[in-house]
Amino acid sequence: QVQLAESGGGLVQPGDSLTLSCVAPGMTIRNYVMGWFRQAPGKTREFVAAISAFALVTNYSESVKGRFTISKDNAANVVYLQLNSLNPEDTARYYCAARRYYVRIHVGDEYDYWGQGTQVTVSS
Repeated sequence: QVQLAESGGGLVQPGDSLTLSCVAPGMTIRNYVMGWFRQAPGKTREFVAAISAFALVTNYSESVKGRFTISKDNAANVVYLQLNSLNPEDTARYYCAARRYYVRIHVGDEYDYWGQGTQVTVSS
């Protein structure tokens, strides 16, 4: 059974950085497109970033472009999301997701596998 597990969230101050990790036991992530989504209380799930199977292509939402970086270590089977210059609007639960094809990568419903999420709270 494929499982994704996120870690690295926490409570930080505006301007701080965090690195989120997503491990995927039972899945070879080099065969998958990996995405990060987030959901804040009372809001719909939002696409954050995606990376292609061989890490040649990445995409970001406009709200995080230039501040967040998605990467994957196919050898270690881990996906990362580096969050820099965090602000209170970034407060959300962050989810890792996987799918086979790099199309409509911002559409969460088209991802096949999801983790339980990790909470990021940005507050002074």
